[in-house]
Amino acid sequence: MLLALVLLPIVAGSVMLLLRGEDRRLYRGIGVVVALATLVLAFAARSEDWSAPWLRAPFVANFHLGIGALAFWLIVLLALCTACAVLAVDSARPRALVGQLLLLEGTMLGLFISRDLLLFALFYDLMLVPVFFVLLERGEHPRDAWRYIIYNFAGGLLLLFATAAFGVLHGTTDVIGSAGNAISGTWAPWIFWGFAIAFLVKTPAFPLHTWMPNTYASLPPPVAAVVGAVQSKAGLYGFFVIAMTLMPQEIARYSTALIVLGTISLLYGAVAALVQSDAKRVVAYSSLSHLGLIVIAIATQQPLALAGAALYIVAHGLFTAALFIGLGYVEEREETRSLARLRGIGASNPRLAGALTIAGLAMLGLPGLAGFVGELVIITGIVQSGNIAVAIVAVISVVLASAYVLRLFQGIVNGPVAHDLPVRRDLTWREGIAIAPLLLALLYLGVNPHAVLASGSVAIPRAPQSSSAGVTMP
Repeated sequence: MLLALVLLPIVAGSVMLLLRGEDRRLYRGIGVVVALATLVLAFAARSEDWSAPWLRAPFVANFHLGIGALAFWLIVLLALCTACAVLAVDSARPRALVGQLLLLEGTMLGLFISRDLLLFALFYDLMLVPVFFVLLERGEHPRDAWRYIIYNFAGGLLLLFATAAFGVLHGTTDVIGSAGNAISGTWAPWIFWGFAIAFLVKTPAFPLHTWMPNTYASLPPPVAAVVGAVQSKAGLYGFFVIAMTLMPQEIARYSTALIVLGTISLLYGAVAALVQSDAKRVVAYSSLSHLGLIVIAIATQQPLALAGAALYIVAHGLFTAALFIGLGYVEEREETRSLARLRGIGASNPRLAGALTIAGLAMLGLPGLAGFVGELVIITGIVQSGNIAVAIVAVISVVLASAYVLRLFQGIVNGPVAHDLPVRRDLTWREGIAIAPLLLALLYLGVNPHAVLASGSVAIPRAPQSSSAGVTMP
């Protein structure tokens, strides 16, 4: 069943690319069914573990699949975002776009359920391929596709080299999720930074982020929703299940460097988002800021901060996907993403304005929505770790988030109507259904965050000062 979980979207996407015709309803329907089927399979296979031999020399590697607690929530997030993105597709050539979305889902599923480092590294590179071709075929400029693939493939090569070094020294790469495989010695720092740089590129974190703004702005909104919401979590997931379990001493040794990178990302991303004139780039730079906060949480290794990071990974995915889909609707209607021209759409599109407002409030951390709980728990954990100055910077970034979110949504939704722009219909039923599940999930996790926190992905300590409190890794 685990193998079927990975193969179903890959096979469905590959077959779709070979078919002919451009029936939007047909291909959207197939895509939604496949995405939801993967969700059903994930629930059914949650307790399964499947392994088959692969390599025996120069080290042991297996086709080993299993669903950990954090991986399960990322799979739920991926399936939901893929289904919503497919439903939001309204391009002239829907077949290829839906097919590439399914291929992207399948390769990311493979990454999240890989229990072997070499298999993880394989899917880490494979998931770049659908995005590269979407950028090449539908992006705003071919250089965006090449920048994306060069940065991320370079990170993938570092990951592969680090995996090979780990395998040779340790004798096996079949170690994800198993205890007693921590490494030490002369090569440990080199292997750690091979993994860490690859993960920081994918997240992305400053200064390895320069591929990200153009990529997010250039991608069609449905694909940007999945990439920004889920693919960007591959590096953070790698930190949780690989770096923190196999190299905890190295994270502790280099925690200051990681905290500095996360803090710069946090502040720089917020300031950059505040001055952007392109609506999608505001969301892109806000992601740099928000994910920098998660990097800091990981670097502290403080149990409460890690608990908040697990929740915020899911929350960030939900509101990012909702924002990219919603801004895609705005661009379709108004034929621009320029904040200098967009204004007053709330008068003619109240349902769209309402959806954007909920997603934006989640991004700025409004109490009652999932983003608030994640940020609050992370900042509390950072304070408990003794990094008071970093916590102050995090609070400043929250204030800046309020500023750029208000600038974005006040400009688009309120104000005088821009009479030189076309006035379009409000959200259709299909468009509303494509964004509504993401908003409902934000509301649900906002009032019931323990759906994630109490699932076993991260154990919140009863007494934060106790040294026995820890994190249960997937």
